Amino acid sequence: MTTSQQSDDSQKTPLPQAVKPAAKPVVAQPVVHSTPLDEAAKFARVAEDGHVFVIIDGAEHPVGQYPDATAEEALAYFVRKYDDVFSQLMLLEQRVAAKAPAGEMGKTIDALAAAVAERHMVGDIALLESRLETVRVAVQELSAAQRQANEAARAEQLAVREGIVEQAEAMAAKRPEQIQWKTASAAMNELFENWKATQRSSVRLPRATEDALWKRFRAARTTFDRHRRAYFSQLDSTNAAAKSVKEELIARAEALQDSTDWAATAAEYRKLMDEWKKSRRASRKDDDQLWGRFRAAQDVFFQARAEANAAVDAEFAANLVVKEALLEEARALLPINDLAAAKAKLDSIRSRWEEAGKVPRADLQRIESALRQVEDAVKGAEEEQWRRSNPETKARSNSMLSQLQETIAALEADLAAAQAKGNAKQIASAQEALDARRMWLSTLEKSAADFE
Repeated sequence: MTTSQQSDDSQKTPLPQAVKPAAKPVVAQPVVHSTPLDEAAKFARVAEDGHVFVIIDGAEHPVGQYPDATAEEALAYFVRKYDDVFSQLMLLEQRVAAKAPAGEMGKTIDALAAAVAERHMVGDIALLESRLETVRVAVQELSAAQRQANEAARAEQLAVREGIVEQAEAMAAKRPEQIQWKTASAAMNELFENWKATQRSSVRLPRATEDALWKRFRAARTTFDRHRRAYFSQLDSTNAAAKSVKEELIARAEALQDSTDWAATAAEYRKLMDEWKKSRRASRKDDDQLWGRFRAAQDVFFQARAEANAAVDAEFAANLVVKEALLEEARALLPINDLAAAKAKLDSIRSRWEEAGKVPRADLQRIESALRQVEDAVKGAEEEQWRRSNPETKARSNSMLSQLQETIAALEADLAAAQAKGNAKQIASAQEALDARRMWLSTLEKSAADFE
């Protein structure tokens, strides 16, 4: 091969390989273009010394020399150069039709055009140049369309990134005590994952824009994390203080749990409960545990008190039987016919009543109230007897009877109202008051008869 031939090979510019665009169909390798020699011969002349000329618009242009070979071999050598460029052009046309990324296509066209302009090939150069210009226009249009699409995608990507940043900044701007930290932390982590997902996107923002947004996002996350750490640090401190207060209340409760001073200790436990309710809550786990200990100390005391009361009530049950019999004996004094005898018997009943001792607490009010009714009746009779010895008493007797009858009528109305409501407590109270007034009325009516 001659120096001229070697020069032709060295001047051939290597062309870039096709790049597969992201998310685009793969561009198939086109069939290699091959120009028949008889067709190529229309555009060439081969001299006897091996020099080859290409004919363009009727003018000859020297291509190169291929010595020591036949005319067909010399022609075929330079036709292959033409076919190589044409094949690259076909591949480029196919990539344009497939709308592959147009970024490097312009350089490919320039390289092919430069190779054609050197005229070191044989073929239909005019056709090759025409198709190169056609594809150049198509590449320019494709590049413009892709730039527009990229700008729209970047604008969308920018809006997504700004949305992520603004959400992070809004979360960071909230007051720590207003944040539900479990939910908010999960949301912030999700924003970070979304940010990383956008970075994996094929769309790239300008470096300065991306850096500025990242700084804002990072600052918001830093502020959020600082607030979260500060909040939980303060919460831990608050919980520790609340726990300390409740530990002290538990210690006081446990110190009282074995007391047998039932009334005073029960009052102390009520005070402790009031203090517990006013104290701050610790963490849920600690608070539940502390409450269990506090409640357990109270239960020890109140269970012991209940057992003691049950034992006392059992002991006092026999006393109740005695007092029930004394009560019946006292009621037998009514109505009073002989005041002196009634007083003497009542004094005897009272003496034996005290000797009988305490009764169960559930029966205390009932039994004492019933005895007071008899005592009130005797007292009323005694007062009535005194009034009968008083010259003014007779004059007031009728008035007192009238007033007492009015009072009884009112009490009967109260009792009927209580019975209508079904209020057991009011019924018992009204009945007790009515019974006392009726006994008194009976005594007064008898005394009044004595004035006749």
